Amino acid sequence: MYELVQISEKCYYINCPAKIGVYIADKENVYLIDSGNDKDAGRKVRQLLDKNGWHLKAILNTHSNADHIGGNRYLQGQTGCKIYSGGIEAAFTKYPVLEPSFLYGGYPCRDLRHKFLMAQESDVTDFSDAGFPKEIEVIPLPGHFFDMTGFRMPDGVVFLADCISSRETLDKYAVSFIYDVGAYLETLDKVERMEAPMFVPAHAQAAPDISELVRYNRDKVQKVAERIWSVCREPVHFERILQEVFGSYGLTMNFEQYVLVGSTVRSYLSWLKDTGKITAAFQDNMLLWQQI
Repeated sequence: MYELVQISEKCYYINCPAKIGVYIADKENVYLIDSGNDKDAGRKVRQLLDKNGWHLKAILNTHSNADHIGGNRYLQGQTGCKIYSGGIEAAFTKYPVLEPSFLYGGYPCRDLRHKFLMAQESDVTDFSDAGFPKEIEVIPLPGHFFDMTGFRMPDGVVFLADCISSRETLDKYAVSFIYDVGAYLETLDKVERMEAPMFVPAHAQAAPDISELVRYNRDKVQKVAERIWSVCREPVHFERILQEVFGSYGLTMNFEQYVLVGSTVRSYLSWLKDTGKITAAFQDNMLLWQQI
């Protein structure tokens, strides 16, 4: 874990739970793509940089989930590096309590205010800043989270963030987190058309061809949508739908899984309603969902 893997002349990734990209800008300066899940991850990254004589110029954050920005504060404090982010992701990075608040739908109880869902705050600079490395292409990849982005390096290597998961992850957890199902499916279509000498997803193996894995991710989304739709044969409220999803996929509920899977199920319900597959009605002061 935290081994440095070279994938091109100037690109590496650090093999850890959420892969961290490394771009060698010149003999001294490097850019990171994300920073790991906490201070300890940041410290391990710093040790790797020091060992290779690299100065951290900036961190390019793909999105604001805690496992991608958790090392920001430590690395910024140690090196004075800039942290680049964009759109809503920048707000979540600057004010990390927004993540558990958004997932829960209100003020998060203490069980949700921990490093898995809430990183420490860090100062951010927008991608539009004049200091952003112009040779790096910012690729919008919405769906998994609000304004998630990927990055294409000058040599063509593409860092894909969380837009695809490994087969193993999808088979184990079944319901991967998605904020906007429609946007996510469009992103999968976009990624499937991409060409690159190497793709580096954060939660799957780096590979020059990811088209089959993209299709597997798309198929899983469709199957989850069908499962949720099938639960709505009769008018049913959200908690019952969530219970059925957990039961049918053999998931274990705790606070973290309740908000992560629960938020995702709500997103599926929104997508199913907007695409005309289910309807919603209020009865006896309850919101009920039903197939059309």
